[in-house]
Amino acid sequence: MSRFDIAIAGEINLDIILYGLPTDLPLERELLAERCMVTLGSSSAILAHNLSVLGSRVGFVTRVGEDPLGKISLERLTEGGVDLSRIVRSAGPATTGLTLVLQHGQGRRMLTYPGTMFEMRFEDLDLDYLASARHFHLSSFFLHRSLRDRIPELFRRMKAAGLSTSMDTNDDPEDRWDGPLHQALPYVDVLLPNQREATKIAGVDDLDGALNALSEQVPTVVVKMGSRGAMACRQGQRVTEPALPVEALDAVGAGDSFNAGFLYRYLQGADLATCLRWGNLAGAFSTTRPGGTEAFRDRAAWQEFLRKHGARD
Repeated sequence: MSRFDIAIAGEINLDIILYGLPTDLPLERELLAERCMVTLGSSSAILAHNLSVLGSRVGFVTRVGEDPLGKISLERLTEGGVDLSRIVRSAGPATTGLTLVLQHGQGRRMLTYPGTMFEMRFEDLDLDYLASARHFHLSSFFLHRSLRDRIPELFRRMKAAGLSTSMDTNDDPEDRWDGPLHQALPYVDVLLPNQREATKIAGVDDLDGALNALSEQVPTVVVKMGSRGAMACRQGQRVTEPALPVEALDAVGAGDSFNAGFLYRYLQGADLATCLRWGNLAGAFSTTRPGGTEAFRDRAAWQEFLRKHGARD
């Protein structure tokens, strides 16, 4: 039996979320936030934490600094049940990354210090450890500056070892959407972009065209559409599931939580509609508390959420 259900190679950082700041941010002014939350951030770490809470066996490889930010981040993942036995600690000057999220109602600004996420190299990855899982996932393709050129090789090796694979590219801070991404896609089984990312990756302006183009490269394309739910495309078949109506506090980490719900059921062999439904459940639940993992730290609340919203599977 495989050691893990899923192995994740990715970035790690903390999020500081500030609420109640004005949309316009003038220079040389001290602006006061109404509330503040410090929580586990980064697409990869949020996914790892929430998948583990859902019940998957999760192994996580990352590069982390010897600093308080790294200590808190690792403590949160350990608390969630994620295996961290192959993490790499950075001895250089870079510290663990940090994202400042300025929440403005339904919109937000995100300011990130990458830190050690720019430093993780192919040589930092224990390939045997990653290959001991049934499935491999990578998030934040464009933030892995030192690893990026070898990501196609990494996916090729995981496929050769018999794993299924998935990727969420997340945003490209340079808005270029180039590099070796399209060399990696032939080795990806499930691609998990949001609507904007899908059109950027495909190089087209509309979602329909993006789905057509991406489906020629990836067997299963899953697009997160926010309040309009999510859509999956496989072998020409398109399945759509509506979003779950909840009173959302904020959407930080909702897409990563969707990934957790989708992959949790995908790894159990569920059909696309069920995977989408669980993605929407997990994404909606994450919005009920600040940050991407705070809701999932309360396991009893998750079980109550499932009962309340009538999870059928």
